[in-house]
Amino acid sequence: MWLRSVPRIVRSWAVCALLGTLVPAPGPGGTAQQIPDARALGVPLEGTPGPHDAITDVGGVEVGHATVIRGEGRLAVGEGPVRTGVTAILPRGTEAGDSVFAAWFPLNGNGEMTGTAWVAESGILESPVVITNTHSVGVARDAVIDWMRRRNPDFHWALPVVAETFDGSLNDINGFHVRSEHVFEALDGAGAGPVEQGSVGGGTGMICHAFKGGIGSASRVLDEEAGGWTVGVLVQCNQGARRDLRVAGAAVGEALAEPRICYADPTVPAADRRRGVPLCEGVGGEMGPGRAPPPPEGAGSIIIVLATDAPLLPHQVRRLVKRTALGLARIGGMGYNGSGDLFIGFSTANRRAAAERDEVVALEMLPNDRINPLVVASVRATEAAILNAMLAAETMTGANGLRVPELPEERLRALMEARTDAEESGAPDRGPGPEG
Repeated sequence: MWLRSVPRIVRSWAVCALLGTLVPAPGPGGTAQQIPDARALGVPLEGTPGPHDAITDVGGVEVGHATVIRGEGRLAVGEGPVRTGVTAILPRGTEAGDSVFAAWFPLNGNGEMTGTAWVAESGILESPVVITNTHSVGVARDAVIDWMRRRNPDFHWALPVVAETFDGSLNDINGFHVRSEHVFEALDGAGAGPVEQGSVGGGTGMICHAFKGGIGSASRVLDEEAGGWTVGVLVQCNQGARRDLRVAGAAVGEALAEPRICYADPTVPAADRRRGVPLCEGVGGEMGPGRAPPPPEGAGSIIIVLATDAPLLPHQVRRLVKRTALGLARIGGMGYNGSGDLFIGFSTANRRAAAERDEVVALEMLPNDRINPLVVASVRATEAAILNAMLAAETMTGANGLRVPELPEERLRALMEARTDAEESGAPDRGPGPEG
């Protein structure tokens, strides 16, 4: 592909020009958004993606973001630096209503996803799914209710689904910078088509496998003989240790040990830095002991949202949602003690069944014996979505000058090429060594 030799940001603009999508230029936080292309790097991802390789390939699903970035330098609670936002997923779009058959699954519960008790009880999702940072769940939940109330004169009550991951390393999380208007912006701005990914929306300040993470999405389309259904996944990835990272089955974490998270601002007092996190290369000054140790490696969280147009009942949706954990594992997610790994999914089929309250309705259901291709698609789309989040995200410098590096694409390309060469030569695959 001609895009392989084009630099990351130039390739971003080129792809989006082809698709008619405008991509904003990098801001002070390093926030250029891209449409990632893992296959252009030689990553042998499995399965057939939809037209946009995103959750919006499931008809009717819309995604919107609100990104909040301002300030640099030393952290001042209530002022910044701010690196946060909101992402909204609307199962049936902004105009058609949101009721769908749904299910959720907690792999590890050190996190929050509101509204799931009623989803588990009823099997129905009646609101958008909103994702933000840990300390903004409350304001986001209230804002979703207000948004639903304003749009529906007959509105009576709601238990909206709002989930979170922690962005407090890069963001002034205790400054409560997410407001109702940001939630409204994400919801009102939701649309179909290509999905902005990387350091955008709720994923703005997130870190994944010690690289810059954030929002990622992918889809897989079944062959016609398997039904032709689509499975789409969107993740907000903020999980994982660098040593655990795997790409297309190759253990690349050790080979991608550099660059590391570091401090780009030597003027930030040592007491405000984390012990063990170095100054960035070329930055003067002394590290000092620091005030607090870094969080345990692998701490963090991931939110996974799955959508499909296959006619599934809630218990079948839950089966697919549970399998997304296997896609997480394929890229190195371990579900560590400190991780909040919460997943939700829905089916856009059986439209009247989730909306009618006073009538007996007929349902369509895919037989369980035909669900295996959807299981495979769920695993593959999740793996790809997490990788896409890292490929789309740019290096970001946030609170106290903490710099989180982007996934080094050229290094990853070299590792994938070395693996391909080894396979073609018939040599045993021992994984990439320190030099790839």
